[in-house]
Amino acid sequence: MDPAPKKPRATYQDVLDAPEHEVAEIVAGQLHLSPRPAAPHASVMSLLGADLIAAFGRGRGGPGGWTILIEPELHLGEDIVVPDIAGWRHDRLPVVPDAAYVTLAPDWICEVLSRSTEKLDRAEKPAVYAAAGVRWAWLVHPIRRTLEAFRLEAGKWVVLAILKDDERGRIEPFDAIELELSTLWTLLPLPTPASEAGVASWAE
Repeated sequence: MDPAPKKPRATYQDVLDAPEHEVAEIVAGQLHLSPRPAAPHASVMSLLGADLIAAFGRGRGGPGGWTILIEPELHLGEDIVVPDIAGWRHDRLPVVPDAAYVTLAPDWICEVLSRSTEKLDRAEKPAVYAAAGVRWAWLVHPIRRTLEAFRLEAGKWVVLAILKDDERGRIEPFDAIELELSTLWTLLPLPTPASEAGVASWAE
């Protein structure tokens, strides 16, 4: 029996041809389509982004010094990914490019997890970010109400902190301010017992 033909590698044209109501990404040559974020996901992403942009993007209540973008399209080598939030130090990206996407790897990314994206965010995209040299990564789970923070060391993700519910903390690379986790869940319904399941980790 002849082996099944290899699936062709996805290209940027596949991203351009994707339905407008879906987020298109290419990881390891494969096209991944995800629905646009649901309301809880969008709420947490917006609130976290607002806090960080105020303090680190505009220097209001914080030191400034960062360019922070919501849902930027990143072209990292042959991979195309769309983190929920990404940040670059100003000395690396003082002005955003006049283009549909960014080719310079960010210093920090944040993925807000949902049922449709968690597998991709946890199992495949970490390797993309590590290969590109992203130094810090956060994973925020709106249902479990957790924030996991990682730093890249010698090519591997190391856990910096795991915060839950209403805990507070100073978390790299934005440890110049104290983050109040409870403010991220302000608009969310109360968690259900099913949301108390354990947290898996990027780190080996």
